[in-house]
Amino acid sequence: MGTLAQNPVKVVEYYQDVALPSEYVTQALDKNHTGLISIQQIAKDPHRYSILLRFLVPSSVAHTFLRTNNTKVIANFLLNKFANNTIEAGYINIDKQLKPLLVKRYENITAFNLLKCNNLGGCPIWYRSVDTLIPTLSIIGNVSKSTGILILNGENDSQTPVQQAFLLQQRLAEVNHPDHTLITYPNLGHLFYPSSQWSTGYGPFEQYVLADIYTWLEAHSGLSHPYVTSTAPTTGANTSSLNTNTTSSKA
Repeated sequence: MGTLAQNPVKVVEYYQDVALPSEYVTQALDKNHTGLISIQQIAKDPHRYSILLRFLVPSSVAHTFLRTNNTKVIANFLLNKFANNTIEAGYINIDKQLKPLLVKRYENITAFNLLKCNNLGGCPIWYRSVDTLIPTLSIIGNVSKSTGILILNGENDSQTPVQQAFLLQQRLAEVNHPDHTLITYPNLGHLFYPSSQWSTGYGPFEQYVLADIYTWLEAHSGLSHPYVTSTAPTTGANTSSLNTNTTSSKA
């Protein structure tokens, strides 16, 4: 559930820290395709830009804003930070300023040169240990063919993107694993709760996800309760199967 196929640090961390916020800025914020983001616009509505601000503003500035609700705290910090924008004052240049900042942040995390846990998102000793793990994609093909595999992923998962689940499904198909199932859920995030494609929504699992898990476990347990069925809406569902290998998308 919320699957990882490739190296969590080199691949997925890059997606979280560089690729996803860059895509968010380009698609959601720079609607006029100017390549610039207005600092004053961010300061006027910081909650709207919270996804971006967590990469731009240190936790001390964010906490000050949350405590005082003074938007000048954010505006002044950003204006000072990006004061060398010679293209247009008062704006952040996406390609020349924002993206290099995101890459630098990612490099600081993955260089493991931080001395202690901090607000970059984790501890060096944890990142080092995760970085040395054998990727799931390299070993899932070795799972016994007598073992059933269920893979679940939200299609709006911004932490472990759904493409990771597709890679595992593809590998299982390549080795002709006879009993594997992939179910993806539109509009659900990492916690299987309604989410945008940019951030994780927090709340209880959707009931139809739990029903899918129960149904799959029941089918593999030898028990039989025909009245138990998934409550997921089926309109628009896209399902394909090969032998007992199944891939489905629950709309």
